[in-house]
Amino acid sequence: MSDYTLAVSWSGKDGLSDSDAGKVISGADFNSEFTTIRTAVNSKADLASPALTGTPTAPTAATSTDTTQVATTAFVQTELGTITAAVVNALVYPVGSLYFNMAVSTNPNTLLGMGTWVAYATGQALVGIEGSGTFDALDESLGAETASASTTGSHTLTTSEIPSHSHTLPQYNAGGGPGNGFQTAGNYTGTTTTNAAGSGGGHTHTTPAVSTLQPSVTVYIWKRTA
Repeated sequence: MSDYTLAVSWSGKDGLSDSDAGKVISGADFNSEFTTIRTAVNSKADLASPALTGTPTAPTAATSTDTTQVATTAFVQTELGTITAAVVNALVYPVGSLYFNMAVSTNPNTLLGMGTWVAYATGQALVGIEGSGTFDALDESLGAETASASTTGSHTLTTSEIPSHSHTLPQYNAGGGPGNGFQTAGNYTGTTTTNAAGSGGGHTHTTPAVSTLQPSVTVYIWKRTA
């Protein structure tokens, strides 16, 4: 802003006699003065909020004030004093959160000082939900522990679990006797023929134990319900 200088000499006008023409204040005087003021104001650059220096003070707001009022150091300290570890933990672990621990089985309420917790997903693995497919519903329990030995996770296939398949049976050599072929009821005379249909296909399978246990790590899991 440029320096502002009076455009009209106002000083001493009151002391002049009424007959003195210099005592009269004219419209031109006001115009000159306000024109000078306008020029000075218009030359001032627009400034952002000034940076505070020193140690400015302000009234301390009442507890729990949530307006745009300036917060003093006293207000901040008072508010922070009301924030306990339990309050912070409640924000970190909202209802529905899971808590994991590999050291102790203590209920998280004792450890965190808040919330109602229940043991969750015992003996189960956690799977992320998907938009569609097998895992498209939240908090559903799928699968079953069918292992014959819980420590190894082995399971012997049942007949219904054996994949569909077929067998090729060897030919029967009628001229050379049974040999290593496969024979069913019927008369065979001097020719090599395939096994007669209908019988002779019965057989057995020896099925190995297969693993149903995925790579896993056991931990304590708790779910916050309230």
